[in-house]
Amino acid sequence: MSPVIASVPAGHVYVRHLSPPDGDTTVRRLPDPRPRADVPDAQWWPPRMLEPGWVDEHAGEFDVMHVHFGFDAVSPDELADVVASLRRHRRPLVVTVHDLRNPHHHDRALHDAQLGVLLDAADAVLTLTPGAAAEIELRWGRAARVVPHPHVVEEPRLSQPRVAGSGFVIGVHAKSLRAGMDPLPVIEEIVATLPDLPGARLRVDAHTDVMTPGHPRHVTDLEPRLRELAARDEVDLHVHDYFSDDELWDYLQSLDVSVLPYRFGTHSGWLEACHDLGTTVVAPDCGHYADQGPCLLYGASGATRSTGEGGAPPLREALLASHRDRPSWRADPAQRRRERHEISRVHEQVYAAVLADVASRSA
Repeated sequence: MSPVIASVPAGHVYVRHLSPPDGDTTVRRLPDPRPRADVPDAQWWPPRMLEPGWVDEHAGEFDVMHVHFGFDAVSPDELADVVASLRRHRRPLVVTVHDLRNPHHHDRALHDAQLGVLLDAADAVLTLTPGAAAEIELRWGRAARVVPHPHVVEEPRLSQPRVAGSGFVIGVHAKSLRAGMDPLPVIEEIVATLPDLPGARLRVDAHTDVMTPGHPRHVTDLEPRLRELAARDEVDLHVHDYFSDDELWDYLQSLDVSVLPYRFGTHSGWLEACHDLGTTVVAPDCGHYADQGPCLLYGASGATRSTGEGGAPPLREALLASHRDRPSWRADPAQRRRERHEISRVHEQVYAAVLADVASRSA
């Protein structure tokens, strides 16, 4: 009988790609319950599965709860109530640790407490990289099984060849700034390095809200400086709303290098998309990005950044290396498909093991 998984969330691309593209899996995942707020149909946040009473009301509809992310605004006490409900109904809990530091939180204390509740109760713990697994064991005493991130870009785009561009394009995407992003020092360093990168130019993208004075998300130091740099032709500035998936893939493939402007972080779906599309990533050494996939690291130093421990070179040196060596690290589509099947099988095994363990304890 196929186990039914209550995934938090189910609709995110990462979770969708835990099943193979041909649907050959013994697992069925519940769809995300529609949030109570007035949100777009595709939105899964905030996740109702973590609301008080949801497990008690729906325990007969699933066999395993698997928490990935989305618990940003759920208090540790509320998470403890969810765990208690799962125990009452003998429903095992699987946790995949994507973020050891929440990219939306300025302070790490709440996320640490949330992870503490989940990891203490989890029947199985997964994560994406050996470095994150080592940190989980050190901080919480839990052994985490390492399962790599599946591809992000889907066919046919995954297999389409890149179109050769002109020059050497470095991209920084400011998006709608999260707490973990600090793009302006990165942009300033790239601008200072451009004279030593023949044929290179810097493209900076920012969402409309960040660049609109008076908007609640307007960034008062970033917006005028970007406009000043653009007026001096030192950056190619693009202001727009969120990209669709196709627009995002077009954007990433227009770049030779994508620089991640993170002051702290753990793993990155953006890195996976770049790897799928053949765009070189230059990432800070504050997370486990180099464990996750091929990239060039730079030292995430500075007053606002979590300094990495790997002794990575300054951003300038990483940029010079990317321009000199032109690394070609595009994922092989056939390997990505095989990997996705392997990832699916691992999850089937994990679910079967935790269900068997619960059954043995209940016998």
